[in-house]
Amino acid sequence: MAGKDTEGDSVSCRKVVAVIPAYNEERFIGSVVLKARKYVGDVLVVDDGSTDATVEVAEAAGAIVVRHERNQGKGVALNTGFHKAQGLEPEAVITLDGDGQHLAEQIPLVLTPILRGEADIVVGSRYLERKSCVPLHRIWGHRVFTFLTNQAAGVPVTDSQSGFRAFSRQAMEAIRFSSRSFSVESEMQFIAHGCHLKMVEVPITICYEDKPKRSVIAHGLIVLSGILRLVGQYRPLLFFGVPGMLTLLAGLAWGARVVEIYRRLQTLAVGYALVSVLLSILGSLSLFTGIILHSVRGLLLEMIRPQK
Repeated sequence: MAGKDTEGDSVSCRKVVAVIPAYNEERFIGSVVLKARKYVGDVLVVDDGSTDATVEVAEAAGAIVVRHERNQGKGVALNTGFHKAQGLEPEAVITLDGDGQHLAEQIPLVLTPILRGEADIVVGSRYLERKSCVPLHRIWGHRVFTFLTNQAAGVPVTDSQSGFRAFSRQAMEAIRFSSRSFSVESEMQFIAHGCHLKMVEVPITICYEDKPKRSVIAHGLIVLSGILRLVGQYRPLLFFGVPGMLTLLAGLAWGARVVEIYRRLQTLAVGYALVSVLLSILGSLSLFTGIILHSVRGLLLEMIRPQK
């Protein structure tokens, strides 16, 4: 490895593996692998069921290739890549997208906090110093997803959807993604919070070489659905408890209205009473569901931790 970090310290003695999930990236994967090999020891490409020549091009460029027979999603590809990378016993793992949007010369910049022991997860952010020309619709989409993820996960970053990241050995051992799709980057913040992993950001530059392979709206809906699922999985008290409490309070407010009408008119407002009962029942069920799931999750974590 011939890379230098931003402080001039050589990283040539470090064993680093680059993990690149790829799906139909024959146009770019060869150059991505060749450029990445200048800065890391091994490049591991996880082919997620490509139907083009992604595998052949990646192997010709010198990558270790792991194949999925069918497309399973980015989260599954990263799980496969991390599992394979652990067998190579690296000091750190770095992830890049296979479409060439990440600049390989910035690999040492993203790696530096990991190699110095300053972080467990490093996020390459497009918005930390705003060096990238990001399309406006992407900017607003990223802002929405970043805000939602930050509020739910409790680990704030400026670019929750960046795929240019570095991971320490401790992080690799702790991370197992349940997300199958593009919400996997958001899940990293939930995992970092739950496993007490230190997450930091460094500024990067993004190069958009090609149009997106899928509809921006469809992509956004997939990410949004994934974030909501992550909140239910990692923060059940927030997902079920808060709406349940609000619904219960609304039911009690309607009940107070029923009592007030009866006090003034000596008449039972049946419609208001039914709404009050319905809201109170739904709110109570949701609230206690959140409490129970929160308690069960805590018990499961306590059972798992001593085994590590």
